[in-house]
Amino acid sequence: MARGSSAGYDRHITIFSPEGRLYQVEYAFKAVKSVNQTALGFRGDDSVVIITQKKVPDKLIDPSSVTNMYKITPLIGCVLVGMTADGKSLIQRARHEAAQFKYKYGYDIPVNFLAKRMADTAQVYTQHAYMRPLGVEMTLIGMDEELGPQLYKCDPAGTYIGYKACTSGVKDQEATNFLEKKYKSNPKLSTEETIQLAISSFQSILAVDFKASDLEVGIVSAASPKFELLSQQEIDKYLTQIAERD
Repeated sequence: MARGSSAGYDRHITIFSPEGRLYQVEYAFKAVKSVNQTALGFRGDDSVVIITQKKVPDKLIDPSSVTNMYKITPLIGCVLVGMTADGKSLIQRARHEAAQFKYKYGYDIPVNFLAKRMADTAQVYTQHAYMRPLGVEMTLIGMDEELGPQLYKCDPAGTYIGYKACTSGVKDQEATNFLEKKYKSNPKLSTEETIQLAISSFQSILAVDFKASDLEVGIVSAASPKFELLSQQEIDKYLTQIAERD
């Protein structure tokens, strides 16, 4: 049992400590960072991009079977950071919510509504003693017919917020400071510029020169509203452009 002010209170998810904290929810945020992975999201004028590392833990694993990016509907994609099994459960729930919405209302679920439903699910998991919070953060992207590019992040506590640019996982504070400087002047970003900014920022924040096989980049744009992952050849092209520019 933990000593000091947290003694006993970190054993129960539904009980506040005297300082007003829910330790199990805080531990869920630590679980997100325990996988040592980072993901970034960038919103441009007519597109939205997500990027993360592609980590294959064992040489015997087929790299094509390892991913942290998922298509929820043809128009909405997401990147997960945290515990993989928890993430798979959340993806299954998201696809179910999206399918139910389309069956009931006859049109595709908006990104902000799906983010709200996923956050509601996560929040319920913090209320009951027979559940535990999911140790995963979900960043959703998509194009809205009225609002344009959309970027939302849901966390284990059940909060969901729309962003111009966001970060999940380790080095989140350094990444947030970096992104705040980049978006300070509210830049007008085309699709190409958004992708280049995503890849160059990711390399700067982690201080690593990545190969195309080490990255996963997902994009939705006004010209192509379906969620797509960039191929290794396309990522390599952008890496070359960034190297030549620098």
